[in-house]
Amino acid sequence: MGGLRELAASFVAVGPSGVAVRTRLKQLTPADEEVLALVGAHLGSLASRDLKARCADGLEHSTDRWAARKKGLTAESSSRWAGAITKATHDQWALARRGQAAHIQSLEAGVRTIAHRLSLPVGHKGTKQEPGGYRSAHEWFNKTRRLHVLEDRLEQVRADRQAGVVRVVRGGKRLLGTRHNLDAAQLTEDQWRKRWEAGRWFLQADGESGRRFGNETIRVTAHGEVSIKLPAPLKELANAKHGRYVLAARVCFPHRGQEWADRIEANRAVAYRIHLDTGRGRWYLTASWQIPPTKTIPLEAALADGVIGVDTNADHLAVWRLDVHGNPTGRPRRFSYDLSGSANHRDAQVRHALSRLLNWAKTCGVKAIAVEDLDFAAEKTREKHGRKCRFRQLISGMPTGRLRARLTSMADATGVAIIAVDPAYTSKWGTQHWQKPLTSRTRKTTRHDAASIAIGRRAQGHPIRRRTTPPPHDRSDRAGHRTVQAGPEAPGREGARPRVAGPRTRSVPPDAASTRATRTPKTVRDVRSGQVWVQDSLLLTD
Repeated sequence: MGGLRELAASFVAVGPSGVAVRTRLKQLTPADEEVLALVGAHLGSLASRDLKARCADGLEHSTDRWAARKKGLTAESSSRWAGAITKATHDQWALARRGQAAHIQSLEAGVRTIAHRLSLPVGHKGTKQEPGGYRSAHEWFNKTRRLHVLEDRLEQVRADRQAGVVRVVRGGKRLLGTRHNLDAAQLTEDQWRKRWEAGRWFLQADGESGRRFGNETIRVTAHGEVSIKLPAPLKELANAKHGRYVLAARVCFPHRGQEWADRIEANRAVAYRIHLDTGRGRWYLTASWQIPPTKTIPLEAALADGVIGVDTNADHLAVWRLDVHGNPTGRPRRFSYDLSGSANHRDAQVRHALSRLLNWAKTCGVKAIAVEDLDFAAEKTREKHGRKCRFRQLISGMPTGRLRARLTSMADATGVAIIAVDPAYTSKWGTQHWQKPLTSRTRKTTRHDAASIAIGRRAQGHPIRRRTTPPPHDRSDRAGHRTVQAGPEAPGREGARPRVAGPRTRSVPPDAASTRATRTPKTVRDVRSGQVWVQDSLLLTD
């Protein structure tokens, strides 16, 4: 196919490898909140110091340096707290390196696009595959300046990556920038300071199998009692044996609570994290543990009962059910969500939409949901889309990564397989081949609904293009009607229907006698009259 890129094969997505559940710490006393704040602030300062040391080591880091850092932290906390801090430091440094590599790829794409467009004459029209030249000399001049800026940035980031230098902000770069825009964020300086300090606290501990209740540092019993192993400088705050502090709150996990209880009864590792939501003034406890990934079923088994095609959009999921032959059945469905507001609100909206989708899939009896394997990492640059600000905002606002992770995790719990397909040309070809045939006076098919059909058919291995309608004379019983969606292995799929024995509809045997007399036509012109026309003589009068 000329000019089209090669399509990747569809595959069944792998299930999640971990579980995280959260609950609220209710009925905390002021003394409990004060102790949690002191412990978090002390361990947060140790984490900041350890992260600074790790960033200073760069690419020269070794296990000896890791052991030395952990030994220095143990004297000011404990061996388990030191292990949790150093592990979190390594994860944060590795995340910064991955972000640095993604930033380099984005800069390289921008430089490559601008250099190509600058090499073309002003006003040169582009194609669907490559952009054209800039529209005016003024725009061409400004883009030359931006090219130099991007090249300088790229050179600096490459030098940092080669030297192993990363830039990390504990608490978040966005929250740090909010300090200079308090009016726009509708925050006072005291409110921002509380958020900044709470964001830099450290109150998380990794689990350890074989230990009591799966965690010695932050322990949660089967009855919901929460206790914390205090660092060495804060041992005088303990209210229990062995330097522990027991909170007044009692916790339970409504979601996956039985799985959590089974793990702590078997003394299997469970990691805990305590954090403060400064906006609401509430404390939360998050428990997480690893699970073996669910074995994926074969693609043919997942598609045995049909598939549900899902087209992801900025404000809704367009869904249509397809049978085993790729035919859309029933009516299209739409599951809307609102991605405005806070991150927690957006996440709740996504989870609610996915819950409705999975519940509907269970009622349909379908075992597979086909989604696009979207990745807009190279599509968000303004150099590629130019002045299409609304389109860039559209693709940037689509929660592809979060939606994919949530859908995979939630579908694994319900026994529904997730099939990832190549997103190339699904919207274009779905609109071209399916939107108009499925639109009627009582149903208006949108291009998103048509795209969901294209996604489902690609997951099943069918071509998106509908089979050409036979000529009019081939729709009668003389030639038969071809099967529309027969598979390639079906015998005689291009031929006529087998002839049924006996007289056919609207057919008269040649030896049949006439059983009906000739009827007089109804028209005046063709009527045969039995009268004879006679012209009389003229009347004679006196």
